[in-house]
Amino acid sequence: MSNPTYTARPSETAEGALAELALDLRWSWNHSADAIWERLEPDLWDATHNPWVVLQTVSEEKLRALTGDADFRKLVDELVRERRDAEQCAGWFQETHRGACLRMIAYFSMEFMLSEALPIYSGGLGNVAGDQMKAASNLSVPVVGVGLLYQQGYFRQEIDAEGRQQALYPFNDPLHLPIRPVRDRKGEWVRVRLERPGFVVWVRAWQVQVGRARIYLLDTNDPANLPSHRGITGELYGGDAELRLKQELVLGTAGWRLTQALGLEPEVCHLNEGHAAFAVLERARSYMVEHHQPFELALAVTRAGNLFTTHTPVEAGFDRFSPGLMQKYLKNYAETKLEIPFESLMALGRSNPGDASEPFNMAYLALRGSGAANGVSRLHGEVSRRIFQVLFPRWPQAEVPVTHITNGVHMPTWDSAAADGLWERACGKQRWSSTMEGNEENLRRVSDAELWHLRTEALKSLIQYVRKWLQRLLASYGAPEERIAQAGRILDSNTLTIGFARRFATYKRPNLLLHDPERLLRILTNPQRPVQLILAGKAHPQDAAGQAMIQQWIRFIRRPDVRPHAIFLSDYDMLMAERLVQGIDVWVNTPRRPWEASGTSGMKVLVNGGLNLSELDGWWAEAYTPDVGWALGDGKEHGDDPAWDAAEANALYDLLEREVVPAFYSRDERGIPTGWVARMRESMARLTSAFSSNRVVREYTEKCYLPAAAAYCARAADRSQAGAELLRWQQELAKHWPKLRFGSVTREPQGEQTLFRAQVYLDDLDPDAVRVELYADGRDGAEPVRMPMNRGDRLVGSANGFLYTAQVPANRPWTDFTPRVVPFKDGASVPLEAPFILWWDGN
Repeated sequence: MSNPTYTARPSETAEGALAELALDLRWSWNHSADAIWERLEPDLWDATHNPWVVLQTVSEEKLRALTGDADFRKLVDELVRERRDAEQCAGWFQETHRGACLRMIAYFSMEFMLSEALPIYSGGLGNVAGDQMKAASNLSVPVVGVGLLYQQGYFRQEIDAEGRQQALYPFNDPLHLPIRPVRDRKGEWVRVRLERPGFVVWVRAWQVQVGRARIYLLDTNDPANLPSHRGITGELYGGDAELRLKQELVLGTAGWRLTQALGLEPEVCHLNEGHAAFAVLERARSYMVEHHQPFELALAVTRAGNLFTTHTPVEAGFDRFSPGLMQKYLKNYAETKLEIPFESLMALGRSNPGDASEPFNMAYLALRGSGAANGVSRLHGEVSRRIFQVLFPRWPQAEVPVTHITNGVHMPTWDSAAADGLWERACGKQRWSSTMEGNEENLRRVSDAELWHLRTEALKSLIQYVRKWLQRLLASYGAPEERIAQAGRILDSNTLTIGFARRFATYKRPNLLLHDPERLLRILTNPQRPVQLILAGKAHPQDAAGQAMIQQWIRFIRRPDVRPHAIFLSDYDMLMAERLVQGIDVWVNTPRRPWEASGTSGMKVLVNGGLNLSELDGWWAEAYTPDVGWALGDGKEHGDDPAWDAAEANALYDLLEREVVPAFYSRDERGIPTGWVARMRESMARLTSAFSSNRVVREYTEKCYLPAAAAYCARAADRSQAGAELLRWQQELAKHWPKLRFGSVTREPQGEQTLFRAQVYLDDLDPDAVRVELYADGRDGAEPVRMPMNRGDRLVGSANGFLYTAQVPANRPWTDFTPRVVPFKDGASVPLEAPFILWWDGN
């Protein structure tokens, strides 16, 4: 079915062409478009980087003059032609996976970081979502995003005279955002109904064009709604638990209904965190209605097409809702729409379904409602298996069904124009649009001089930005002209510049560098080898500890002896982040392992030649080797031990004093720090492609999306026959599992092998519904060993008992192996869809 959405009709007029470009966020990673908006309104462009605002603000006289300029019109026409060609040509997905049953993925996320022109994000989660949508566009992967349009978004930050953070909430005027209402074929605004007992919430839909991809944003600020309902999508991560529940109902329930209203019919639903887990229920409900099936069967079918990505490194980070709140908003939905008892719905979000007092955990619903789940780094996959083990009692942690796909960032978004040019000369224009083959080898050929020139010019540009930012801030406060003039001379473009910019939270330890202020000051003020520091970041308005750490930094930086060497940039946002990652020499990250699920800020410096000095956590635990940067920590977990924090602070100072600073200032006869540049080259060549969202989206496509689509199509085929068989299998397992038992188990040496014999009694369960196997834990980080046992003859006199045998090779002691019984069915995900397990107890 065609998509009845709003599309801006391409216009051959210059004004129409500019509108076409401004409403496609492809400009957010296309540096060649910057010149257009800068010529139209240079100051406004510099302040907002919002082409749509620029286009609406520029005077008609200036617009006519510029569009009459042949060179300007030529550039506009080239960009429009490039945009349309990119939409029409076959990309990586069509060329590689032609004929796959995957037509569409619906990607649900509470936030999307696409551009500062659309401030509906907070941080890492939105960063990942936005960058993956952009990479999907580059690779032509058929993804649509579903999110929320916040009237205020996340808060804006000011620092007062006492160094305290102040939170501001400016209004997001839709007229000034690069979005359009979604309209049906009749031209009417597409709205979705959310019915609750006694009232209806109307949800409006907006469209964001992101190259080939689209994102649909949901908004409850509809005049037909009650005032309390209009504010549901008012603020990102604000309000109480009830507001969060209503937001997540809009995201998941209304979001899935919107995909159906638009005729999108995605085979795969990707839940970017548990916020969107109500889409699991609504997708099953839609299947119930369309195919006249009960909820249990609908869930068994649709689950196969759902993917859950968790970003949470601590169990306390999951959204939970009280039974009373859930009853208020979902009891009627469960009983009248899903046609199941309310307690059955609650069981999907509890570790102990029988505990009526246990809150409803959205991550549990997301996991139980999906056919696959993943963390966002290798270490985070391990942490997630530990967190979710409570749902799979007696299963080894290594077999808890959460894998990992390590995050990456969209390199064309975060590179500077100069870095973009260097990469294009070395690797070609299409370097991020396919498999990236050859990027590493080609980048290694870039000379020391060219790499060092990139870094020195990038630092100059950053310092100019910081000076201008500070002058603008001081002018807004009414500061004296002399002080404003002094701000134009802060920092030095020949000095090693360290950056730290992220959310201020205790687990991120943003004040580790401040553990010994005087030692830090000595590092900054070394007359032969000076260092300068640029910091930025927000603390959640309800995080008093995080705000106190900001205040501590501000007080340190305002000391007269520190002020020339360090600055804190308030109101950290995407536009500021771009400038920082493009110019910083060394990016510092100091989280407590393993609480940084992945981290992406340090990935953004890679393409620009910046280096990382980071805790061995998240992505850096995979990326680090001594020739690409510096590492902090011993690769172990130490909790919040103050003694360990002190030890790591001293280790950080040692690294700076003994390795980082000397490497930067050790120059050859040309003035190039050859050892530093060698690290730059290795980091850029080896890590940039490996930690790009191009690699991430291709990995999701081939490891998750394609298998999920195939599994969903298989279960839905022939009037849900495979889904019905799976449900019967699950029901039989639940009925008979309590009566399964082991009989005699013997072990007999046979040369260099050991023969295991195990008697297993299966009650009335089909022997093909289970697998009996020998299990041994993996060694040195390897996968566990699972050795199937062969089923022999039925045991004499037994109703359904069998002898199972297997031989253990000599490379492992036989004492490492234990017989067990686990569910088995082709096409089923075990233990995700059948968490039963029976171990031989050794008696």
